[in-house]
Amino acid sequence: MINDVVIAGAGPNGLMLACELSLAGVRPIVLERLPEPGTERRANGLVGQVVSMLDRRGLYERLSGDTEPPLPVPRFVFGALPLELAGLEDNPLFTLLVPQARVTQVLTDRAVELGVEIRRGHELTGLSQDDEAVAVTVTGPRGAYRLPARHLVGADGGHSLTRKLSGIAFPGVTKDDTVSRTADARLPAEWLDQATGALHVPGYGVLPPFAHHRNERGVFVFATPPGRPPLVSTMEWDPAGDGDGPMTLDEMRASVRRVLGVDVPLTPPDGDGPHLLRRRAGGSTRLAERYRDRRVHLVGDAAHVHAAIGGPGLNLGLQDAINLGWKLAAEIRGDAPPGLLDTYESERRPAARRVVMHTQAQSALIAPGGDVTALRELFAELLGDRHTAGRIAALMAGSDVRYDMGTAATHPLAGRYAPDLVLRTGAGTVRLADLTVTARPLLIDLTEDGLPAGAAPEGVEVVTGRAEDAPATALLLRPDSYVAWASSSPRPDTAELDGLRAAAGRWSSPGTTLSGSTCR
Repeated sequence: MINDVVIAGAGPNGLMLACELSLAGVRPIVLERLPEPGTERRANGLVGQVVSMLDRRGLYERLSGDTEPPLPVPRFVFGALPLELAGLEDNPLFTLLVPQARVTQVLTDRAVELGVEIRRGHELTGLSQDDEAVAVTVTGPRGAYRLPARHLVGADGGHSLTRKLSGIAFPGVTKDDTVSRTADARLPAEWLDQATGALHVPGYGVLPPFAHHRNERGVFVFATPPGRPPLVSTMEWDPAGDGDGPMTLDEMRASVRRVLGVDVPLTPPDGDGPHLLRRRAGGSTRLAERYRDRRVHLVGDAAHVHAAIGGPGLNLGLQDAINLGWKLAAEIRGDAPPGLLDTYESERRPAARRVVMHTQAQSALIAPGGDVTALRELFAELLGDRHTAGRIAALMAGSDVRYDMGTAATHPLAGRYAPDLVLRTGAGTVRLADLTVTARPLLIDLTEDGLPAGAAPEGVEVVTGRAEDAPATALLLRPDSYVAWASSSPRPDTAELDGLRAAAGRWSSPGTTLSGSTCR
C-alpha cells in the first residue's frame, strides 16, 4: 500500500501540516526521531499573522486560555528600537506568549483528534523517488523499514536530512562573530517595578521589559512571561571565552556585567523546571534554492533559517504548512487544477525572502559602532512616523504579503489575508474565525439582495449575512483564509460574477468538495 503523505518531523510545522491535510481528507504519517517530545526551550511565543490564523483554526483559545479573540499589541520592537503601534487604524501585529513546547503539545493533541498517525522514535534515514512515489527509509525501535508514499514533506529543521537527500541547495551565510546567552533567573524583587514591570538597575538605569537594550558592548533583554520565571538574555560581539561546556548562571551573570557594566544579581528561579540555560554561538541565514524536488517538499526551517530577532520563525513556518496543506491534499485527491502545487513555492519563498531581509536589517541595527548608532538615530525618527510604523508592523506580521490571484481578481483585497469580520446571519452572529475552522473554501455574501442562484462555484460553502464596515460586499476565501476574489458592488454584475467563477477555477477544479471536521 502506498501512503498519501509522509511528514518527517513532529515539530510545530510538521504537526500543523498534518492537521491541515487531515482537515482536507488526507491522512498523513508523521515520523519523529525523538521518542518523546523534546524539553529544550526554543521559541518563547508567536509573533505575527499566524496568531490570527491559529484563531481561525480554533486553536487560539487552547493556546492562550482566553475565550476572547486575539488583539494586536500596542507596541513592539524593531532592531532594538521601539515600535509604537497604538495609534494605527489597522494594526496587523499580534503576539502570543506561549512556549514552543506548549504549541507542539496543542498541535499534537489536535493532530491525534483528527486521526493523524505519529510515529515517535522513527527517523527518516534515506529516500528515493520516481514519477509515481517516494520510498522513505525509516529506522525505528525494531530496525529499518521502507515506507512508500505519494509525497514526502521535510519538516525536519535547519539541518534537514530530507533536503540534503533531495539534493536541494541551501545557499546563505553562517557567522560566528556573536554569542547569545539566555537564562531563566530570579531578579531582585526591589529592582522590579510592579506597576510597569520595568527593571531598575542601579548604576545603569531603567530597562523596560520585553525590549532590547543595545550599547557598544552588546544587547541586553529581559522579559517577565506570565506564569514563568523572568527571562534574561544577552548578545555580545566580542565575548570572553567560556568554553564548550554547559552554560552556568555564573556565566550568565558575567555576560550581563560585560554588557551593562554593572553587576545584576541573578539567582536560580523557583520551581522544579526545567529551567533554561542556553548559549549559542553565531548564526546562519539560508534559503533553500527551491522548495520542491518532484514529490519531496520542504516547510519551515528545512526551507529557511534566519536570525531569531523579532520572533518570525514560527510565523513563517506555520504559514508554510497552512499554505501547502490544502494544495497538497487537492493534488492527492486528483482535483487540483494544473500548477496548483507549484504555487506553494511561488507564494511562500518570497515570504521567506522578506523575513531574511528584515532579520538581516535588524541584526545590522543592533551591531556595534558609531556609524550604526547614527543609523539608529535616523531610523528611530522614521519609526516615529505612523505610516512607516505601519509598514514595519505589516512586514514583521507577514501581512504585507500579497499573492498573485490572476487577472480576474482585481479588487484591492484580492491576494491579501482576509480581514476579521463579524457576520450577522440567519443562524446568528458569528466571527469569520468560527467559519474557517474546517479549512474549507468560503464565499462570504454581504450583497444587498444576495448573489444570484448558481453564482457560487461548486463545492464552495456560501455564508450570507451582514457585517458593519466590511471592506467588500462579497469575498471568495481559499482554505488558508486568503482572498481569491472580492467585490465592493451592492449587486455584482455579470462581468464580476464571471471573474468569481474564473477565480474559483484557478484554485479548485469544478465539482471539488473539500472535506472537513470541526473540533474546538
